[in-house]
Amino acid sequence: MDTDFDETKDGKLVLVILVGAPGSGKSTFCEDVMRSSSRPWIRICQDTIGNGKAGNKAQCLSSAARALKDGKNVFIDRCNLDREQRSDFIKLSGEPQIDIHAVVLDLPAKLCISRSVKRSEHEGNLQGGKAAAVVNRMLQNKELPKLSEGFNRITFCQSESDVKNAIDTYGKLGLRANLPHGCFGQKNPDSKIQVSIMKFLKKVEVPVDTASRKNGIGDSSSQTPGKNDSRCKDTEKNSSTQDNSNFGPNEVEGQADNSAGSYHNRVSLDDTPTLAFPSISTSDFQFNHDKAADIIVEKVSEYSNKIGNARLVLVDLTHKSKIMSLVKAKAAEKNVDTQKFFTHVGDITRLHSTGGLRCSVIANAANWRLKPGGGGVNAAIFDAAGPELESATKENVKTLSPGNAVVVPLPSSSPLFTREGVSHVIHVLGPNMNPHRPNCLNNDYEKGCRILKEAYASLFEGFASIVRNQTQQNENLGKKYLELPYQSEFRSKNHFTNTDQKSKRNADHGLEKNKKYKGTQDGVGLTFTDCRGENIDSEIKRADPRTGKAWGSWAQALHQIAMHPEKHKDDLLEILEDAVVLNDMYPKAQKHVLVLARTRGLDSLSDVQNEHLSILKRMHAVGLKWAEKFLSESASLVFRLGYHSAPSMRQLHLHVISQDFESKHLKNKKHWNSFNTAFFRDSVDVIDEVSNHGKVTLKDDDKLTSMELRCHRCKSAHPNIPRLKSHISSCQAPFPAYLLENGCLVGTCTR
Repeated sequence: MDTDFDETKDGKLVLVILVGAPGSGKSTFCEDVMRSSSRPWIRICQDTIGNGKAGNKAQCLSSAARALKDGKNVFIDRCNLDREQRSDFIKLSGEPQIDIHAVVLDLPAKLCISRSVKRSEHEGNLQGGKAAAVVNRMLQNKELPKLSEGFNRITFCQSESDVKNAIDTYGKLGLRANLPHGCFGQKNPDSKIQVSIMKFLKKVEVPVDTASRKNGIGDSSSQTPGKNDSRCKDTEKNSSTQDNSNFGPNEVEGQADNSAGSYHNRVSLDDTPTLAFPSISTSDFQFNHDKAADIIVEKVSEYSNKIGNARLVLVDLTHKSKIMSLVKAKAAEKNVDTQKFFTHVGDITRLHSTGGLRCSVIANAANWRLKPGGGGVNAAIFDAAGPELESATKENVKTLSPGNAVVVPLPSSSPLFTREGVSHVIHVLGPNMNPHRPNCLNNDYEKGCRILKEAYASLFEGFASIVRNQTQQNENLGKKYLELPYQSEFRSKNHFTNTDQKSKRNADHGLEKNKKYKGTQDGVGLTFTDCRGENIDSEIKRADPRTGKAWGSWAQALHQIAMHPEKHKDDLLEILEDAVVLNDMYPKAQKHVLVLARTRGLDSLSDVQNEHLSILKRMHAVGLKWAEKFLSESASLVFRLGYHSAPSMRQLHLHVISQDFESKHLKNKKHWNSFNTAFFRDSVDVIDEVSNHGKVTLKDDDKLTSMELRCHRCKSAHPNIPRLKSHISSCQAPFPAYLLENGCLVGTCTR
């Protein structure tokens, strides 16, 4: 993106028309720019234009005209997905000192829908199930803007990195600077629509080039391989595909392909356990492609009924892959369930970051020594996963014989885990027909086919065992619905990741799980055990017998850090004998740290008894020390120390949080109320209750976190988070007496 600024003359006012579906990040874009820019900006949002309530286009036009007249730069925060909706705003550029820009947030449909469905307290109340249908309808009819409409500059953002670059560009735009005119960032100017995906498996028609259909199994995309077509044809049930996914048989690079040729879009909320695997033995080991394709289809058909709603994805680097073409044709002949199996073209180590396909488990075509190197998939996966994969593999097994597979959990510090959301790698070794490689079978295909069948059976059983284990635990816990680790791991944030996703918004802390397990006793004589020999049921989803709460695998991360701080010492603020201190990944204020107890069995306040009084006092003392440290750096801060009544992360942790609540991560009602209602138990009160009664009174009613938004100082009510934030930034009312009198606050103003 061109970020050169023209400072040869006075900077012009800028009217930026945001173009994007609900959930594309328009409001966040505006807030991020306004936070960093030296220019005076005003955001005009139709959802709040009517005194905090939804208004109309005429009100937006009137407000924009007034703001420009007052010398302010303007963001038009509406969807603006067709030319007609944009035209009236473009007419506001009646004077030469005003530039009209468009910023097009042309992000993957599945991402927009996922964000829209999961968000709460949206300004326009577009959330939940209805959001998917709205996004789907809007994207089918969108018109990308053109300079001929009257724009001076158009910036296309087709990935989250593009969005960050655009935010940086506008954030750095000085008062006397102008941005170059023209069209920037569009990868396919001929694209018209990005067909979205429907919630709850509702079908919608997808525009398909009927000429490309053959025998009912046609290519549903006419795009050129390698280009980022903005047409999205996500057809798979519960799929996790990118905006240019397409499920015809002739896949495009970076696209998913559904071999059975369904032409209907369906919801993608990244909630389906998925195994991505390469073709085994057909590359370097030179196994006959036709025979290999028969075996793949046979084993896929066999195991598709054993994996519940999970999916198998055959991955290859090129759309010209012979083995992939054979598999697709044979799968179509066998009527393989296209909701359980499809193909994808792309780098198996970058399926999510470059292709939008999230796979919680990937298979590695390994060598018998289970060592990096050798080229191909093996070298790529070891390289992408970093030394963590090699170390984790060594902990479990030293060598692998043909026809077998071994499941290796990825530590959360692995780049493949943090960047792609891959929680497990399954190493699998097939038969060798290459005379230049060890253990060549010399064209003995009777034996070779038997070994390859065993290899795929071992691979799929390893994946199935993980899925079965989680499903069984859910049933045992009596839960109607409990997220599998594959659904949750990449949504929540690891303390050490750099990605910024919003799907785990409701957590009080966003850390990924660091739990190692490899499955269960399988049904075909293959044993997948925990690498430490521990019981999987107690580790993966530990249930609290007092509250009935089951900790999902993503919620285990704090527990792992507390139990093994030496593995994370470079990322912790302090390691003590009985506690550790770390920054909250999603701080809800300027300063927000966590003090973790290192005591086993102390998962939350519900576990606290009189015997834990000393650790509570110790955690409080550590929290006070860090609050004092922050106060020495900024005396204006005020801190509060406390616990959530029902935390989302396993392992008792104390929040030390400044009361400014100045944070881009504080986004919804639950975030605010979890720190400003009785749901938040002050540390001093917890210590007092345990001293007098031997336990803590838990106030974990969901109604507490769904209460109306009220200022934590003056208790005034506010309709939404932006209005609340605006108020608290200037509120000078004293803190409530009960906080001041009970010593719940720490700061110079409380002394």
